[in-house]
Amino acid sequence: MSASYLNRLPSSTAHGLATELTRDPEPNTPFRAVTQHKHSTWARTFISRPELYLQPESISEVKKIVRLAARCRRRIVVVGSGHSPSDLTCSSSWMVNLDYLKRTLNVDQESKRVRVEAGMRLYQLNDVAAEYGLTIANLGSIDEQSIAGAIATGTHGSSMAHGTLAQSVMSLRIVLGSGECVTASDKENSDLFHAALCSLGALGIIVEVEYQLVSDRRIEWLQTSMPLDDMLRDWSNGLWTQAEFTRIWWLPYSRRVIVWRADETNLPLRAPESNWYGGLVGYHMYKALLGIAHFIPRLLPTIEWFVFGMQYGFNDDMRISAVEQQRSGLLMNCLYSQFVNEWALPLSAGPDIIRAMDAWLHHASLPNHPSVKPAPNGLRVHCPIEVRVADTTRGPRALMDPSCATEPTLYLNATLYRPYGLDPPCHAPYYEAFESVCSALGGRPHWAKNFATVERGDVERMYGTDLKKWRKVRSQSDASGMFVGDWHRRLVMPANAEKGMACEEHMSSVRTQWDGSVDWVGTQTEVGGSGESTPRGPRSVAGSSEESFEVWGREVEESAVLVERGDS
Repeated sequence: MSASYLNRLPSSTAHGLATELTRDPEPNTPFRAVTQHKHSTWARTFISRPELYLQPESISEVKKIVRLAARCRRRIVVVGSGHSPSDLTCSSSWMVNLDYLKRTLNVDQESKRVRVEAGMRLYQLNDVAAEYGLTIANLGSIDEQSIAGAIATGTHGSSMAHGTLAQSVMSLRIVLGSGECVTASDKENSDLFHAALCSLGALGIIVEVEYQLVSDRRIEWLQTSMPLDDMLRDWSNGLWTQAEFTRIWWLPYSRRVIVWRADETNLPLRAPESNWYGGLVGYHMYKALLGIAHFIPRLLPTIEWFVFGMQYGFNDDMRISAVEQQRSGLLMNCLYSQFVNEWALPLSAGPDIIRAMDAWLHHASLPNHPSVKPAPNGLRVHCPIEVRVADTTRGPRALMDPSCATEPTLYLNATLYRPYGLDPPCHAPYYEAFESVCSALGGRPHWAKNFATVERGDVERMYGTDLKKWRKVRSQSDASGMFVGDWHRRLVMPANAEKGMACEEHMSSVRTQWDGSVDWVGTQTEVGGSGESTPRGPRSVAGSSEESFEVWGREVEESAVLVERGDS
């Protein structure tokens, strides 16, 4: 079989892959691969260069990729829009993008359910749904993620009437490390279903999703301002239940909050009142001011007062409203490259965490958190701090869902912008204090974000038996570690067991680039004749194909309980 990408691979790698392609039992199924692809997170925090970049257009192609990766002992990482700013999706091995796996398979208007291929982006799903008078029940700040990516790490919006996006998944199909395709739901392969609802990309490749929608509708939103103390007094007195959707932006140095609320309406569409500062002028001015503040951090409180006063008003009688389609009205502009550190906490802990961080940001000590040192003199942070909620006590729950199971969840999001690729000087001390206070109050980090101090032992303490169950399902789904990377090994894999699995990838080096991004390089694991595992470079194929296939056959038998019968 002749393929141009083989000519751009090292000869030993090209020969091994070409040999495996000739032995594949489905030679007519395409293997769409390119080399020299450069992967970057949306925030430009990490970049990596996979050996092969693959964009399958059918489930058969996905299965073929998995079978060949097993024979060639390659890790597979699945990427979408790259909005996670961490190194979760970095790889020097094989990278799979599902953008061409986006067909609509079925729409049931009566039950308001849709079945789509998992590469479909959220905005594309909403476009399809709108044709049938339907829409996604809730959204986060953006709709660029694929449906598979949105459910892989616990994506959520802000509403006491809704949970995470994954809790609207009714069933899914996933290609496991064996190359077999499995259907999972609450009633079929239930353990796999609840593990895959927050898979962290470590179980297989989700290829289809059956999703619960709601009737298409308009929302009227209203944006107001109030003092921080007033918000805290209202915390348990209707703050989060006055409207279906509520989110808050906390301005720490002004000690004010911007409160955004939205409800369903039948009113005609109405754009918000125009603000000359709210467009490109404000966008570029704020970025420039943040760039200056990188070198003069004491300017940040003044910048906060000016920028958000220009956008939202300088006093508390400001009111901005609009009527939009829900699918667009729930979105917001994420602005620039950024670090994002978000934690999920019990909603009842909200006033405690906010008061503690308010004190810390104003350089006071924290009597209830003696291990947290006061903020260093001169330290200032970016704003706003985003405050959101969800009620995840209903609906199917993922084993690795960081939200609360027994009460509504508070999501506190500490964003730090990287204007012109500059990492803010407050980054390390701010996130260390933030994570320490959140952890002490029962919080758990959002998997897709830039948490800095959490280690495997912390995750084991936070998730307990749920993590053990997830690990068991993960091992059954992918015994060779084909979907395991360095991020997984650091945080969610067992400390000693399964170390150095046949297809697992490890980080070998990182290097900061001129634009502030981190260039990530990985190595695969080589399984030697003794059965011991050692790191190896990402450009060579270990062992013979016959040997790897025989090993893989034994692993398939171990996970056969998960295999869907009669799948073609």
